[in-house]
Amino acid sequence: MSILNLEKITKVYGERTLLDNVTLGINEGDKIGVVGVNGCGKSTLLKIVAGLEEADSGKIVKGNDVTISYLPQTPVFSKDERIIDYVVGGALDIATSYNSGGSEHELENYDSIAGEAKTILTKLGIDDYEADISKMSGGQKKRIALARALIRPSGLLILDEPTNHLDNDMVIWLEDYIRRFRGQLLMVTHDRYFLDNVTNRIIEVDGGSLYSYAENYSGFLKLKSEREEMANATEQKRQNMLRKELAWIQRGCQARSTKQQARIDRYEDMKEASRQARQSFDKQSLELGSVYTRLGRKTIELNSISKSFGAKKIIDNFTYIFLRDDRIGFIGNNGCGKSTLMKIITGIMEPDSGYVEIGPTVKIGFFMQENKFEDESLTVLDYVKAIGEYVITADGRITASQMCEKFLFNMKMQWTPITKLSGGEKRRLYLLSVLMESPNVLILDEPTNDLDIETLEILEDYLDKFAGIVITVSHDRYFLDRVVDRIFAFEDGGVIKQYEGGFSDYYEKSHQSAGAAVARQAAAQDGKPASVRNREHEKKLKFTFAEQKEFETIDDGIANLEQKIADIDMQIEKSATQYSKLSELMSQKTEYEQKLSDMMDRWVYLNDLNERINNEEQRK
Repeated sequence: MSILNLEKITKVYGERTLLDNVTLGINEGDKIGVVGVNGCGKSTLLKIVAGLEEADSGKIVKGNDVTISYLPQTPVFSKDERIIDYVVGGALDIATSYNSGGSEHELENYDSIAGEAKTILTKLGIDDYEADISKMSGGQKKRIALARALIRPSGLLILDEPTNHLDNDMVIWLEDYIRRFRGQLLMVTHDRYFLDNVTNRIIEVDGGSLYSYAENYSGFLKLKSEREEMANATEQKRQNMLRKELAWIQRGCQARSTKQQARIDRYEDMKEASRQARQSFDKQSLELGSVYTRLGRKTIELNSISKSFGAKKIIDNFTYIFLRDDRIGFIGNNGCGKSTLMKIITGIMEPDSGYVEIGPTVKIGFFMQENKFEDESLTVLDYVKAIGEYVITADGRITASQMCEKFLFNMKMQWTPITKLSGGEKRRLYLLSVLMESPNVLILDEPTNDLDIETLEILEDYLDKFAGIVITVSHDRYFLDRVVDRIFAFEDGGVIKQYEGGFSDYYEKSHQSAGAAVARQAAAQDGKPASVRNREHEKKLKFTFAEQKEFETIDDGIANLEQKIADIDMQIEKSATQYSKLSELMSQKTEYEQKLSDMMDRWVYLNDLNERINNEEQRK
């Protein structure tokens, strides 16, 4: 059942057509991720759906009882507003009831919602609920706005870059929260693991058009590849036809009949379609050779670095010597000191104790969280040329204009003033400016914030070939898994602990360590040796009443589910041409297969337990 429809929507900004006569339906159960390059219109699409921006043409049809909650990419706040009032105000329009003497009923509602609001704020790292929002950092403000969006009852939750400024634990919590959310979701995010785990549909914005894929992100990649292969095959056929038509035109025609003119018009239409297709293929096949300066034997050495702010120690006696070709990731909670350490490495900030040694050939490129553009009236190309007319890569000499193209700034955009770029396009340009400096040590502080997935893929491919040191601070789990081979995790008291591998390796090892610590603590409280506890456990080895009943019936349950799946397979064969029926059957099959998988896991556990019980009885 459809809850909201966009019909023939067009939106133009200046000379840029962001949305060109597009149609989109949002149905019950949809959890949609919107992807596309920066500046293509993703945020504009979200604003139009949320009713915050008017389309130039087309209409929106929304159900009468459909409520919408919206998180903007850059939230705006009123002055002198308490955090708790702002968040509760997302669900209840009595944000000042405590101060203005609201009714007793209103105050009860406020208290009820405030309790839930405080829980969400705490999960997002905000624990001073009475603080003035205006005194918060940009990252804290984004998390406060996210809490407001989540707490507001809604049928459609619209989130624009919700994972920006969240640390890894917060992202995992939000992932679980959205999976359990019963309404519909429309979201823009660069976090590919997040997209994969929470969405069931991907909308790609490309060239003013929308392409819909009824899959999560992994499925989208597969289907998109198939679509592009088909488009490539179509383009090859078009090229063959173009060659024939061109030969006909070059021979000339004896008379300009209507039929011949129509053929010439068809040739021109095909040529324009071919030009657009080649632009798309060129964009997808861009490769960027590594730009760097030779790095000598001595690199960067951190010696007993410590740093405190007031009574809070954020770095405690950290020592590390960076090796050539190191790929290092730093992770930790917001405010733990990651960015501070990056600034100490680059000399922007001094440590309280310890020292940094920099080798004579080291040339650092520092991609900070804040963009730095002194003159935004400059065009994209002029800004890049001011850094260098060309750079030397492993593939040879590349001009500033060619570098712009490799970072998805086509010839038209290269003459666009920086002030007219979107936030994501500015981040992309800033990243390009850092690479144009030909560094041999790259320090990337939250590089995935506000960058589109296509730019991230270009960056990741670049880092694969980069013959130098890469040091990154990131909350993006996919990026860390893709780029780094060693993790440093900030822990309590300024301790920085080393883990080998990417984020997934760190997460597994750290949770194993946490589980072992809990077991040791329990053992210490128990006061009994492990051998004694094991013997006591063995004495208690038996089925519970529920397990005994489940063990007796689980074989029949498995057989029943297998028969249901077989029946559905037969129905699928008969319904191959009925799309709606086929979609329903596939959904049922997926549900039954998941149940069967869970039941098989239980079957293994119960049979193993039964075997151990029998062995114990035989020993007695």
